[in-house]
Amino acid sequence: MKHFLTLDDMTPSQLQQLLSRAIELKAMQQRGELYRPFIGKTQVLIFTKASTRTRVSFETGFGQFGGTTIFLAPDHSQLGRGEPAADTARVLSRMADIVVIRTAEHNQLLDFANHATIPVVNALTDDFHPCQLLADIMTYEEHRGSIRGRRVTWIGDGNNMCHSWMNAARLFDFELSIATPAGYAPKPALTQRDPGRFIFSQDPDQAILNSDLVVTDTWASMGQEEEKARRQLAFSHFKVTKARMSKAKPEALFMHCLPAYRGFEVDAAVIDGPQSVVWDEAGNRLHAQKALLEYLLDGFIGLSENSLPEPLSESP
Repeated sequence: MKHFLTLDDMTPSQLQQLLSRAIELKAMQQRGELYRPFIGKTQVLIFTKASTRTRVSFETGFGQFGGTTIFLAPDHSQLGRGEPAADTARVLSRMADIVVIRTAEHNQLLDFANHATIPVVNALTDDFHPCQLLADIMTYEEHRGSIRGRRVTWIGDGNNMCHSWMNAARLFDFELSIATPAGYAPKPALTQRDPGRFIFSQDPDQAILNSDLVVTDTWASMGQEEEKARRQLAFSHFKVTKARMSKAKPEALFMHCLPAYRGFEVDAAVIDGPQSVVWDEAGNRLHAQKALLEYLLDGFIGLSENSLPEPLSESP
């Protein structure tokens, strides 16, 4: 059974094929081509955390493929009343074709997947957000070509997004510079897997030097609202400003998974400026996840080539 719980569930070759397919599906949609391989199939979304881009992209993508989506909020399923994840997995495996889960505890996702006989997708846990990385890498490679051998800088919290960027660095073969305040570094278990690939720092100005891509995220993620004031103080010197971006390469891009809070983790001049590709990044959630859904349910069908296109431009 194929699941997608972290990027490590796919090989580098499979990930590159998936991105190629995502770009192909995007082009098909832009040409107005109807492609509906999922007629008669059902996707179930189980979200215990709020969502805009993730929910809309999964529902829209599955609908464009001709399928039906059922959305279950916490108070709409027995999971919210204490039913074990394993029991829900066994039941839904007999009714649906794929389940997409957004929840806090990564172990709950693993428990669900271990008892499911249909594909399970991680739509975000406190540990990883692999679907966002598919869109992020796709966006970079559309604009600048292969990310292999490039230098990416993460500035901010060592959170689920940082963890997924660390996985991506290994699988897509690029260098990752990580700047976090003291006490907010990523989990040590991830750093030990390939220690030579990561550069850790508490100085964002040093970390960003010669970067091809700069990435950040909100300082207080969902579930950390009570820590907001303390986090704002701890992260006050980690804002991505226009002056800080100038220390990266002139052609460097800026990404943020959204929602963004201008004036905190990033200045408006950066996120709304010419180096920002956050809107392409958000839009590509749809196409990357369509390719993922197709892969999990049908394998790579219709893939005409295994190489990514030439970059769209060489300057911001």
